[in-house]
Amino acid sequence: MDIQTILSQIDIGSYALPEFQRGYVWNRDQVRKMINSLYRGYPIGSLLVWVTPTDNDITRGDGVLTPGSVNLILDGQQRITSLYGIIKGKPPKFFDGNQNAFTGLHFNLIDESFEFYAPLKMKDNPNWVNVTDLMQKGVGNFIHEAVKTDKKNTFLLEQMEKLNKINNIKSIDLYVQQVAGEDKTIDVVVDIFNNVNSGGTKLSKGDLALARICALWPDARNEMKKILAKLKTSLYNFDLDWLLRCITVYLTGKAYFTELADIQIIDFQKGLNETIKLIDKILNQIGSRLGLDHDRVLGSRYSIPLMISFLKRQGGTFKSSAEWNKLMYWYIHTFLWGRYAGATESVLAQDLNIIESGEGVDGLIRLLRQNRGDLTIRPEDFLGWSTGARFYPLLYLLTRVNHARDWDSGIELSDALLGRSSSLEVHHIFPKSVLYKYGYSKNLVNSLGNYTFLTQETNGKISNKEPSVYIPEFSKKNPGVVETHWVPVDSRLLLVDNYKEFLAKRRDLLADSANKFLESLVNDSIDPIEIQDYANRETQVVINQDEEEILQEVNLWMKDKGLAEGIINFELTDEDGTFLMNVDIAWPHGIQSELSEPLALLIDESESNHEIANRNGYKYFTSPEKFKAHVEEYYLKE
Repeated sequence: MDIQTILSQIDIGSYALPEFQRGYVWNRDQVRKMINSLYRGYPIGSLLVWVTPTDNDITRGDGVLTPGSVNLILDGQQRITSLYGIIKGKPPKFFDGNQNAFTGLHFNLIDESFEFYAPLKMKDNPNWVNVTDLMQKGVGNFIHEAVKTDKKNTFLLEQMEKLNKINNIKSIDLYVQQVAGEDKTIDVVVDIFNNVNSGGTKLSKGDLALARICALWPDARNEMKKILAKLKTSLYNFDLDWLLRCITVYLTGKAYFTELADIQIIDFQKGLNETIKLIDKILNQIGSRLGLDHDRVLGSRYSIPLMISFLKRQGGTFKSSAEWNKLMYWYIHTFLWGRYAGATESVLAQDLNIIESGEGVDGLIRLLRQNRGDLTIRPEDFLGWSTGARFYPLLYLLTRVNHARDWDSGIELSDALLGRSSSLEVHHIFPKSVLYKYGYSKNLVNSLGNYTFLTQETNGKISNKEPSVYIPEFSKKNPGVVETHWVPVDSRLLLVDNYKEFLAKRRDLLADSANKFLESLVNDSIDPIEIQDYANRETQVVINQDEEEILQEVNLWMKDKGLAEGIINFELTDEDGTFLMNVDIAWPHGIQSELSEPLALLIDESESNHEIANRNGYKYFTSPEKFKAHVEEYYLKE
């Protein structure tokens, strides 16, 4: 069947997507390579469709389907969706993804290459042809309109063969293999999908379980997405697999998705409502008792299904604050030691058996001690670096629960969120620029021992001053305030030459504080806590991420747009090879290699570094938002 006919079949509802299919995930590079292959006559593979009785409950989207039977695409969604977008100029009705991946594809009539629209080199350049315009208008009309605007332009007429070759992509035949028969149940079809989809993302066990549920309750996925969206507005970012695991444990007391096979839909619906109530309760306890009040400091998220099972057995709550404190003690140790970092299902099943046996939290703690040998925090445990380190949430926790105070204002930081729009930020005690200047490595510069949290205003005042300068000033202004952050104030340790010794001393102080707090939890010797509703707050706070995480997200954003990723921590040198500075992330050859200016993202850098970047030919940006706006304006805008 030729491509144009397949696309027409999508329009009339004869071809569609099964509900269990994931959304569109291709990037621009994959789209470009596919069109290039078709242009050059290379094969792009066949399609696999499931011929099944028409049933809106098992199809994705709200498009009208043909009566009787429908062809659900099992293998070829990304290819067909891309072709539909390029040829029709819009996504199909079942589309779920980012249509920028196939918007604005152009063809170069000189070198016969495909690229996405870049104004600087394509605007008013007759060498570049909009592929979608050509596909929609046809070669004859396309040339007629082009000549009308410029009657002297005979260039397109000379390139007729190439233009026809692009337009004829619509007529290329793709082999369509069908899966049909009464024996082809959804379970069988999903197995087939996974077997043929070796080059793509296979369906997980959770996807399969959700596919079964959606077959009986079509709104299941949307209802669960609404729950996740609500949690996201409260700064908790979870995925469908996690939520489904929570529901599974609530309904069955088991860790495995296969246990949902015999659950009635009405029970699933009721269980979903009860599960979210318990999730809210657990998040509120974690936020209030531990200060872990948003996603980036919420470790061991797969401890939450276990807590759900435990709470259900207790009738939905605990009789005393002491039981909550002991559960929080267990929870902290699960993320410190990576209890659920590996084979989640099997470990969760083991812990659920402890709950089922009636041993309670004491049994869970005993199991952790058996696995670890000892639950004491040691100074070397804080040797990690970056906000991705396992002990990073503990550092944040200690700041919140021990009422650390801001160095300049003296206010307690226990009620402040870590965010750009609030008042709390990650602060490097020894500034990065200073440490890099002295030759310290990236892992030492971003060591947990060099992190603390301050208000945005105070962080800005310190800038890149050395601690030997600014810490004595704060100690004089607010005596004892620096020590609330477990920062040694020995003047000798505040010198850059003694940075490693400073880190060692601070790790000692942090470990001591952590052990004291953990003991107060398990012994229920902490002050009474007011439980706040973190799970249902509505906030527009944007989390102030560590630079490394921000830069990774910028690269993911670029990749999603089909553009080149930058070089993180790029070493900028002069013509003689002399080191000048570390650029947070750079495109030394431009986003379109050798065709656009070098770009750089400089976060919290000094004016002198801005000047160095500018002097060496870089257009620089001081925030991801400004960088993205520039990319969208000059590289993505049609």
